[in-house]
Amino acid sequence: MGWLSDDWQWLLEKKRLAAKLKKNPYYRFQSEREIEIAGELGVKIDVNRATVDEWLRLPGISIIQAKKLVEIVNSGIPLLCIEDLAAALGVSVFQIQPWRPVLYFSYYLPDSCYENERINPNYATLNQLQQIPNLPPEIATKIIRERETGGEYRHMGDLKNRLDLDPQLAYHLLRYFQF
Repeated sequence: MGWLSDDWQWLLEKKRLAAKLKKNPYYRFQSEREIEIAGELGVKIDVNRATVDEWLRLPGISIIQAKKLVEIVNSGIPLLCIEDLAAALGVSVFQIQPWRPVLYFSYYLPDSCYENERINPNYATLNQLQQIPNLPPEIATKIIRERETGGEYRHMGDLKNRLDLDPQLAYHLLRYFQF
């Protein structure tokens, strides 16, 4: 492809990446160039709301690091700039600078009526579970008991099936749980 101008090659790569993203919105970027193109296409990762799967889209991030970031944010510590993100990961800003085109830093008020504090049911205490509106106390206890005997919940469907929850209650809990 040496005969194509840089502009044409860029447009061709942009078109290819757009097609990949259309097929798979959680496509894992393979290079800095793909991240740059994704940024131009409007792809954004909201640092303070990103899931493990969203973090894993970035090249060079491990699943352990992705889980750590989600846990930090879910504990109430916001990441407000790339320096905060680097510190949370224990790396230099230079190392994660290539991610910048797709990172979106925003601050959400902890007491916002639009945002529930999300907890991981695999680590939640009974007290935390009892703070969830309309969660029967016996279900809160059952969540912990089943977790201790059957291991961690993989996702909401796993929790629903293992506890034999009513679909409406499982739907309600989606707003409060993050795995």
